[in-house]
Amino acid sequence: MRSIINGFIIAVGMYSRIPVPQVEWNRKNMKYAICFFPVVGVLIGALLYAWSMVCAACGFGQVCFALVGAVLPVTVTGGIHLDGFLDTTDALRSYAKKEKKLEILDDPHVGSFAVVSAISFFMLYCAGLTLIWKQEQLLLLGLSFIISRTLSGMGMVWFPAAKKDGTLYSFSSMAHKKAVRIILAAILALSFITAILVQPLVGAVMSLAVMWVWTYYYYMSIRQLDGITGDLAGYFLCLCELVCVIIIGMMGRIL
Repeated sequence: MRSIINGFIIAVGMYSRIPVPQVEWNRKNMKYAICFFPVVGVLIGALLYAWSMVCAACGFGQVCFALVGAVLPVTVTGGIHLDGFLDTTDALRSYAKKEKKLEILDDPHVGSFAVVSAISFFMLYCAGLTLIWKQEQLLLLGLSFIISRTLSGMGMVWFPAAKKDGTLYSFSSMAHKKAVRIILAAILALSFITAILVQPLVGAVMSLAVMWVWTYYYYMSIRQLDGITGDLAGYFLCLCELVCVIIIGMMGRIL
């Protein structure tokens, strides 16, 4: 039981800004840590739902909800996934060889492609949020944060790593892969079923879309770098959540 609690603390401490006790990163403590990635998604979804209620009660409007709502996930996570999104964009747009792309991923400097991608990402994300106001849409939005982190965790224990060091490799190499795969697959299935029950057509389209993004993430990573890295995992997570918010927003308004 202690190792499970420590795994929870490690996952929350690594992928959020929530203050938690310091826990040693060893094989015993990290065995099930990946299983707790979706917990951060639950928190983000709850905060966005609460913010939407505040906006509705105070008459702040959709633009205010969207602009603050786009910043909330970054505030909770500290921007760790967005950092990976920007680094990966720079690396992919360099069209360099694998070794050079890995160097770009490790480079702390921000390139021009990353800046353009960040602006484009937030404009599209805010556009999607301005279309979300129905109760069903908000529930699907909350589920999207759980789904993206579940799939990101599944990638860690299913996809090959591009490097034999780094945070992602630490989590992956010390995980009890069989147990983690079963637990995350169950969470994903439950999330998909819930999404379809909340809003059948939109939930089904969103579920299919995120699986397409996950498939793209796998083949792109293999082709470009022979495996995934922590930065590529962040790139996938941001792309997955962007696709979700656009689908939920646009389809929710049309239907």
